[in-house]
Amino acid sequence: MAATRDEIADPHALRLTTHVNGELRQTASTGDMIARIGDMIEELTSAFTLEPGDILSTGTPAGVGGLMDPPCYMKASDVVRVEIEGLGHIENRVELQPEPIRPTVPGYS
Repeated sequence: MAATRDEIADPHALRLTTHVNGELRQTASTGDMIARIGDMIEELTSAFTLEPGDILSTGTPAGVGGLMDPPCYMKASDVVRVEIEGLGHIENRVELQPEPIRPTVPGYS
């Protein structure tokens, strides 16, 4: 999901969608974002260098599962696809997180 400035006419007029198992759960526009993309990049690059492939995680639009009626949470094997118009998409399968291995130390419980 990379584009040069000349490839996107207005980065604040792109449609964002999230599908879970093919069902549309979220739809919004980059114009709805609180911070402008250029402002975010300016702020971030004052502290470190952005590299190709870096992701700017900006939050989520309306439509989160915990606020649905009834609430609807993702579960193992769900497929989540997030797309930004003109840039592309990313798709991931939800997996259970294994229980952490807790080392045993003699004399401590």
